[in-house]
Amino acid sequence: MNTPLQELKSRIESRQAVVGVVGLGYVGLPLIKAFIDSGFSTIGYDIDQRKVDSLMRGESYIGHIPDDWLTEWIGGGKFRATTNVEDLAEADAVLLCVPTPLTDSRDPDLSYVVDTVRSIAGILRPGQLIVLESTTYPGTTRDVVLPELAASGLTVEEDFFLGYSPEREDPGNKDFSAAGIPKVVGGLGERSLEVATALYGSVVVEVVPVSSCESAEACKILENTYRAVNIALVNEMKVLCQKIGIDVWEVIDAAKSKPFGFQAFYPGPGLGGHCIPIDPFYMSWIARKHGMTTRFVELAGEINSAMPEYVIQRLTNALNDAEKSVRGSKILILGMAYKPDIDDERESPSFVLLMKLLAKGAEMTYNDPHVPQLRATRAHDLPAMESQEITAELLAAQDCVLIATNHSTYDYDFLVEHSRLVIDTRNATSAVVEGREKIVRA
Repeated sequence: MNTPLQELKSRIESRQAVVGVVGLGYVGLPLIKAFIDSGFSTIGYDIDQRKVDSLMRGESYIGHIPDDWLTEWIGGGKFRATTNVEDLAEADAVLLCVPTPLTDSRDPDLSYVVDTVRSIAGILRPGQLIVLESTTYPGTTRDVVLPELAASGLTVEEDFFLGYSPEREDPGNKDFSAAGIPKVVGGLGERSLEVATALYGSVVVEVVPVSSCESAEACKILENTYRAVNIALVNEMKVLCQKIGIDVWEVIDAAKSKPFGFQAFYPGPGLGGHCIPIDPFYMSWIARKHGMTTRFVELAGEINSAMPEYVIQRLTNALNDAEKSVRGSKILILGMAYKPDIDDERESPSFVLLMKLLAKGAEMTYNDPHVPQLRATRAHDLPAMESQEITAELLAAQDCVLIATNHSTYDYDFLVEHSRLVIDTRNATSAVVEGREKIVRA
């Protein structure tokens, strides 16, 4: 008689294993695609009935997941979405891709993880693999997830298996799909690591096993803290260069010609996306728990969080030079997504800019070809707004145009020609020859 481990590995190798994914967003849906492309059947679970209904109609709400993929998956019997957690009892592996935000005091908010794991504990059965993919602090899988699952009465490493594998999704990056990115995997024990490695090894280009879940959790924190600290460095450099009359973008372009010892990072109006603005503070939180201060992390957070206010100060000064105040000025923001050519507006600094300028009395509009409507978020009670088409008339009516995200669809020559004042946070107008007197770099 086969053991639960042998049975599960056999089902994985034969592609008979059913893979459940919890959280049908920017991480979950690309992960589902990777498993379907490798021959697995999948179940997608989400608490949002609207998302589930949309997916089952074959309608995607994520730009880089086209509708025809959904139609093909559903028609081929390889995917179904549900809000019924009991359906996950059919899955041989359940991968958790749920949000892990911060509280107002910048402490980890694991409520989504805990609620999800408690639900899964109610339907956990022998022979299942549970893997947490959400970004979190080292120790979460062992200290938070395991006790909830153990309450089922089943034993880890004997009845069920538990691992951690950090997501590495980069929305909009056409060079790297979920299947093309190496996957770091840690397990609660040797058997959990073995079966998790077998599962991911069936779908991704490379699996990188590590000695524990804690090492895998720390890996994700290090990756994004590295980016946050280096972005803070160039943001601080940007402010200094502006004060002494140097173009920081020219400096970065020159520095990146060095073939070793330097990687280019770029300044902007703040940090966006689910990972970089949040993940480093998981490191600082766990450090405080151990009586240590992570000074690099705290300083990087301080610098990056100050960038929206720096942009607004530059905008205010430019309007003052034109004998206008922010209050009553008409301001158009270009780009609500947190980076170019995607529809992902999570933690976007454009939201911070919008809310701060509204609070100062500005009359705000926006354009983003990928974000047709604004919706409230956990952090921002955004007003109901719709993207406005960029026309000569719209631009001429504005006192200021603020470039927050430089989507490739924007025609900057047209923009500068018809605008009175342009605040450029992303060096978007570097190719514009005429009209530079209208441009303020921020």
